[in-house]
Amino acid sequence: MATTDGMIEAATAWDTGRFLELVEQARGLEDIQTLIVALRDHYSVDHIVYHWVSSDGEQYGCGTYDPVWVQRYVEQDYLRIDPVIIGCFQRFHPVEWKRLDWSGKQARAFQADAIAHGVGNQGFSIPIRGPNGQFALFTLSHDCGDADWARFTQDHQRELILIAHYFNRKALEFERNRAPEPARGLSPREIDALTFLAMGYARGQVADMLDISEHTLRAYIESARFKLGAMNTTHAVARAMAEGLIVVGGAARGAQGDWPGKATHEPQRRNDPQRNDPARNDPARTGTAGR
Repeated sequence: MATTDGMIEAATAWDTGRFLELVEQARGLEDIQTLIVALRDHYSVDHIVYHWVSSDGEQYGCGTYDPVWVQRYVEQDYLRIDPVIIGCFQRFHPVEWKRLDWSGKQARAFQADAIAHGVGNQGFSIPIRGPNGQFALFTLSHDCGDADWARFTQDHQRELILIAHYFNRKALEFERNRAPEPARGLSPREIDALTFLAMGYARGQVADMLDISEHTLRAYIESARFKLGAMNTTHAVARAMAEGLIVVGGAARGAQGDWPGKATHEPQRRNDPQRNDPARNDPARTGTAGR
């Protein structure tokens, strides 16, 4: 194995192919940490981080953030409100932080706290989806103007995506027991529910389109989330897409109920007593479970 000094020297001289070879040769998290520091120095950015998020909220990775910020992130349970995590759950392509939704009060407070801890006002995160819905991020952050950051990400995006996947492959090798189990199959109704949510419909709209109550819809979503080992609904949708369990734009065509583009009848209204009858809407009692 290359020595730590040799790894830094090779990375500093810089050749992307050689750097990827060094990632492959790494024998532990300490080697990966050395390489990520060298990568940060090569690109002259403030921080680079590899962050694997498990379905139970457990986090694993390495990077150059101040340890004080890392500890605060965990203690404050920022994982649950971090717009970068939430945004990357919903996407498969690299994410510019400025394009995420920072409008909420919690999101703005989190952003201010992160900047105060030296994270930087700009960020670029690459969502990574590994086997069985494994989810991780590879992130670069810096403090600079919008135009400079846009040029940087445009110039280096392709190589960064490649590097990100090499880091993730090595992490999977180091932490075989952490990799998620294969997802259990979803029922047709669970597939319908997640598909419509993935298409951007609100829960009330989905309930109308599937001709069920929102309470029943919530049961389907929670069942799917449990089967997928997901932290929340957004994570469940992302994992279902990554596993090929739902296909946005196609899987919904055979679903029951109504939706824009198929309108042939008016969905029953919310004040319809039959529609809101718990017995009618309970899959276990009506025999429609898994329909």
